[in-house]
Amino acid sequence: MMRVTSPTKFDAVRWRLAALIVPVCAAALICGCNGKEAAPTVEVSVEAAHPEVGAISEHIQADATLAPLAQAALSPKISAPVKRFYVQRGAKVKAGELLAVLENRDLEAAALDNKGAYTAAQAAYQTATKAQVPEDLQKAQLDLAQTKATLDLNQSIVNSRKQLFSEGAIPGRDLDTAMATLVQAQAAYETAKKHLEGVESVGHKAALESAKGQLTSAEGKYLGAEAQVSYSEIRSPINGVVTDRSLFAGETAPAGTPLLTVMDTSALLAKVHIALAEAQRLRVGSPATLQVPGVDEPVPAKVSLISPALDPGSTTVEVWLRVENPKGTYKVGTPVHVVMEGRSAQNALLIPSGALLTAQDGSKSVMVVGVDSVAHSRRVTVGLVDDGKAQIDAGITAKDLVIYSGNYGLDEGTKVKVVSPGDAEKPGAGQSGDDK
Repeated sequence: MMRVTSPTKFDAVRWRLAALIVPVCAAALICGCNGKEAAPTVEVSVEAAHPEVGAISEHIQADATLAPLAQAALSPKISAPVKRFYVQRGAKVKAGELLAVLENRDLEAAALDNKGAYTAAQAAYQTATKAQVPEDLQKAQLDLAQTKATLDLNQSIVNSRKQLFSEGAIPGRDLDTAMATLVQAQAAYETAKKHLEGVESVGHKAALESAKGQLTSAEGKYLGAEAQVSYSEIRSPINGVVTDRSLFAGETAPAGTPLLTVMDTSALLAKVHIALAEAQRLRVGSPATLQVPGVDEPVPAKVSLISPALDPGSTTVEVWLRVENPKGTYKVGTPVHVVMEGRSAQNALLIPSGALLTAQDGSKSVMVVGVDSVAHSRRVTVGLVDDGKAQIDAGITAKDLVIYSGNYGLDEGTKVKVVSPGDAEKPGAGQSGDDK
């Protein structure tokens, strides 16, 4: 038979503990299977500010090299030794000033010879126009008058003899003789008349043209000889400074080879090539600045020319900027950085350009902080963008709080905390109090 013993005091305590532990474990098991732990709230630290109202101007930048306002490389048209220089490199000269002379004694002799021929042609022309031609005309007129008088005389004789012959006072042969003389007088008169007409219409004009042609020919030869002499004198065509002198006195200057170079540096030109879209934002007279090596402050300049045509090789537009240089402070050939002012707007709504977000379709948007401290996306219309600022034409107002730092990758509806610049980078700045 099985023996049954009565429970001890220790067994009673053990059963009580078991009765307490089992419900607790069951509850823990149920909570572990069915319950979830509450997630902490995420808060992102960002930097934000309200838009500003002010002026904005876009700036177009490029690199260029300073060039003279005008330049003349003076090359002789004849080959001859240099007789004398009147200037040195660096000398300031004026337009028309004599800079150098080449050997020209042979040219001066030829010019003198042609001058004599020209003088002789002038005298011949005077003689032809004032003496010879009028004399020929006068002689033809006198010949016509004389033959006319002879013709009239013979006509009267014929008439008289006809009367006498009809009265039987003279024989018929006397009338025939008078008639023959009248015919001869008539022929002489006609000849003199045609001669006068020829002299007046052709001969007189031809004689004048011939005399004038000889004079013109002599004058042309003389002027050609004088031009040859002038080619031996090198003169400056512009006001400027002599920047180069390639030879010394006594050396032969070949024709067509630059002997002297004169530059007008009273103002310099910075010539830049920019895209068509940028050139269309400029106008003649637009302000600009130049960064010149060795000069601390930006140098003011102005747009003086915008090419009306694209460069066929680079499809860019050439733009000239003029900078005044009365004291010669800036040098030709200096590389400079150019900043040109394009379009501008006054009373524009401005935000930091870093606040702009670009979608795949090219549209622009910004993130703003709502009254619930939650980030919201706003699509905006952007105007000018320059120097870290962007003009907003539509989409937000001056009352909106625009996120300009920490906005990249920020999702719509994210809880945000606006902090001072630099605080967003501190450790733990983006954590909530539940994460501490």
